[in-house]
Amino acid sequence: MRVRPAIPDDVSLIFSFIKKKAEFDRNIGAFSGELQVSEAKIRKTLFGKIPFSYVLFAEIAECEIGFALYGFRYSSFAGQPSIWLDDLYVDEEMRSQGAGAALMSHVAKIANQNDCTHIAWNTDVRNIRGLNFYYRLGADITEQKGNRCFLMWTP
Repeated sequence: MRVRPAIPDDVSLIFSFIKKKAEFDRNIGAFSGELQVSEAKIRKTLFGKIPFSYVLFAEIAECEIGFALYGFRYSSFAGQPSIWLDDLYVDEEMRSQGAGAALMSHVAKIANQNDCTHIAWNTDVRNIRGLNFYYRLGADITEQKGNRCFLMWTP
């Protein structure tokens, strides 16, 4: 298992993983809208002059099987950044083989290198397998609103 950062040549791959994540969310009832993203938007916002988020890929034998999309937030009160994990997705047939853990470990390493206070994200309560995975990492639910759980992890 290898984790690598995305490069500009990966735009179509990022787009394909976003579509797979949206389909996963649709299947559990967490997303019913239409994607507004495009390859052009990804190129501009992730690889432009100011990258607004970053992507990591988990690979086995040079084949991408999962991705994490994250960005930094800043707290004026803490005087430190944190990381917002927007997406974590592993191809269904490759789950439970360490890709999610490898991606989260890599995000945790980035958080530690940048003196981040924590990593935060949300998930749908119907994503039972995902919630169990996050609990095993040591994440805590900080709030629940309807079907959304807000999680925090201090690696």
